[in-house]
Amino acid sequence: MRLFLISCLLCIGCSVRASQIALIIDDMGNNQQDALAFVLPANVAFAILPNKPLSETFSKRAAAQQREVMLHMPMESLAGNNQEKNVLLASMPPHQIVNTLKVALSTVPDAVGVNNHMGSKLTQLSLPMSITMTFLSKQGLFFVDSRTTRYSKAEDIAKQHGVLSTKRNVFIDHTPNFEQIDKQFHRLLRLSKKHGYAVGIAHPYPQTLEYLKIHLGRLQQHGIELVKLSDIVSSGVAYTYHPKAELKPTPPDL
Repeated sequence: MRLFLISCLLCIGCSVRASQIALIIDDMGNNQQDALAFVLPANVAFAILPNKPLSETFSKRAAAQQREVMLHMPMESLAGNNQEKNVLLASMPPHQIVNTLKVALSTVPDAVGVNNHMGSKLTQLSLPMSITMTFLSKQGLFFVDSRTTRYSKAEDIAKQHGVLSTKRNVFIDHTPNFEQIDKQFHRLLRLSKKHGYAVGIAHPYPQTLEYLKIHLGRLQQHGIELVKLSDIVSSGVAYTYHPKAELKPTPPDL
């Protein structure tokens, strides 16, 4: 009887616990207009592009807000076009990958984690990903796989190297109009309720920021909590399901 009561209490506790979402704003640091994102709640992480005029400034400003900063590391895409300078390439020898990461990290000095910018080619390749994750492990940085390809090996290789990691579940504004942003945001909420948490990626588009300013304030009405990204990464839980429906559509190299 006692065990039955304890089980009931545990079930009740689980049922009232809020689902969690973590949100990343990618591509920060391209221009001054991106600064509009600083009005978002401090639990929203910023993924800052390296080697930009505003990279270090935005890194310091975000850290001053006690906001989590990520290095949004450019990686080689299958298309090979529209790539940032100092991108990680499959053709690089190990020492060049490490040096490129070091330089990038020096321009986003407050980074506590890394996620990939583009990378549909590089994240499929075991050797460059292993070199990258070895570096992140030594630096004590976590990793979020942006999932710019469904064939990415990045999250699995991160775990093999002891790097705390998770992956993106929803791109909120791949199509940056209100209807699609709303559709994808509610998809993120549904996934969090189904699995306990979900990770979304958005961008500092004016229409996205306006939407998020309104709707992040309403999460409590849905029984959902906006948490820091590290809360999810450090929890040690990760999705084990890989249904194709959850990975489609995978936008090309955001």
